[in-house]
Amino acid sequence: MQTNLDENILQSRDGRDADEILRSCVHCGFCTATCPTYQLLGDELDGPRGRIYQIKLVLEGEPATRGVQLHLDRCLTCRSCETTCPSGVRYARLLEIGRAQVEQQVKRPLGERLMRRMLLHVIPYRRRFAPLAKAGSLLRGLLPERLGRPLPHLSSGSATWPTPSHRRRMILFEGCAQPVLAPSINASTSRVLDRLGIGVLRPAGESCCGALPLHLTEAERARAFARRNIDAWWPALQQGVEAIVVTASACAGMIKEYPELLREDPHYRDKAEQVAGLCRDLSEVLSAEDLGPLRAEINTAHRVAFHAPCTLQHGQGLRGLVEPLLSGLGFQLTAVPDSHLCCGSAGSYALLQPELSEQLRERKRRSLVSGRPDVIATANIGCLTHLRDPLGPPVVHWIELLAAATNQTRVGANPQ
Repeated sequence: MQTNLDENILQSRDGRDADEILRSCVHCGFCTATCPTYQLLGDELDGPRGRIYQIKLVLEGEPATRGVQLHLDRCLTCRSCETTCPSGVRYARLLEIGRAQVEQQVKRPLGERLMRRMLLHVIPYRRRFAPLAKAGSLLRGLLPERLGRPLPHLSSGSATWPTPSHRRRMILFEGCAQPVLAPSINASTSRVLDRLGIGVLRPAGESCCGALPLHLTEAERARAFARRNIDAWWPALQQGVEAIVVTASACAGMIKEYPELLREDPHYRDKAEQVAGLCRDLSEVLSAEDLGPLRAEINTAHRVAFHAPCTLQHGQGLRGLVEPLLSGLGFQLTAVPDSHLCCGSAGSYALLQPELSEQLRERKRRSLVSGRPDVIATANIGCLTHLRDPLGPPVVHWIELLAAATNQTRVGANPQ
């Protein structure tokens, strides 16, 4: 694609990146076939190709409008288009640049500004989020269903952690919202890894991975979170831990992008490279291990529908990694049609774009339950809370299946 970007924009790193990305796009339109919002709305401006063209016009000097902002807001950043694109267009990076430019030009309505500020100042901070989530749980019946669904139930399952006693050690990134909404996920991970001879470390000082502020055009706040995490992990990395294992696929994808986020920071860019090189999605860790000790203990006939989050299959490019793990351990996997499509959670999207999010959720749930599973498993906390339905199969993180099966407890025993 030919470009004529504003000279002032081309002086910046973002402008140069945008110019390179735009020139790589040939406008073939393959991306529209796998775009969830284009499938729902049928509007070219709500598909990747249309959004790319709108971003191009803004970067070339055309004034941004509220309409352009809305079309960019509607993007889930699911990155399915990147998986489809034959030209390797880095759409997510271009969207990040475009949204930031539009945000500078178009003032949002007061309600949107308040909602985004609340998300930025509450969810990434566990000590702020936890009491509000607990209060919300107590008042669940008074809240709209879409707000009450993600909140934790007061009996949140086993969260016991084994004492690290193995020579092999990995850092377990706990995240910000996940320990509040589903503490059993990280605890289950620690027990499974312990059974495989791996001890987990929990460094003090960890923060949000930075994904939420980055997607809300707060790149500097995201960089601050990234630096804080690197500082928290660095002493353990210097002592030779094997990896930073991450159970939430969205967080793993974000941490792997720290080198891009901090590439202009002379104090952190080399450290960011090392951190990203050691970051492992949980599926990567278990795929590299001998699961014989688990296989010998698991005796299950559970039928499982696995939901592959967009951040796992498109963001990290790890499609088809969890399913063989589960089937190899004796779980019966059911067919999931259109498994490449987003469930509609997409971080803060479910709160900021509730109507589109609910349509995508209902479509994904129909797909997941079509094979009549006993349980739905996923790999990301946002998808897990978004897909819950008290009338359907329980929704869990896939590591909880392994932990429950080895402990011979009932999967999905907690209320959904």
